[in-house]
Amino acid sequence: MLWIKAFHIIFIVCWFAGIFYLPRLFVYHAMASDEATRGHLRIMELKLYRFTTPFAVLSIGFGIWLASYNLDYYLAAGWFHAKVFLVLLLVGYHLICGHIVKQLQTESVQRSHVFYRWFNEAPVLALFGVVILVVVKPF
Repeated sequence: MLWIKAFHIIFIVCWFAGIFYLPRLFVYHAMASDEATRGHLRIMELKLYRFTTPFAVLSIGFGIWLASYNLDYYLAAGWFHAKVFLVLLLVGYHLICGHIVKQLQTESVQRSHVFYRWFNEAPVLALFGVVILVVVKPF
């Protein structure tokens, strides 16, 4: 079980690295004025999204595997329900990032770098929430 927990944490760290950096690329993309830079950013965004997505799937898969060892406990724990809710929000955020990557590939999105700077903060808040829920177990 400790190996499963270790891999769960490793994949979470990798996933978060991607969802922290991808919106930062969106900021740079929105600020770029020349096509060469925008083209380079489109490649980086697409590759990072494709690289990060398997880590999201593996994080969730190993999390489910880990929870299956004591399912009755987790299903009765309020903090776990809150954590699952935050993870679902993170999955939604990840999918929205994928949608933005698609839009930026065709330059069909016209959002400002300020929007993406704020958008970039959402996973930080989710990370704080998940870590507090898992460590403190307030419910």
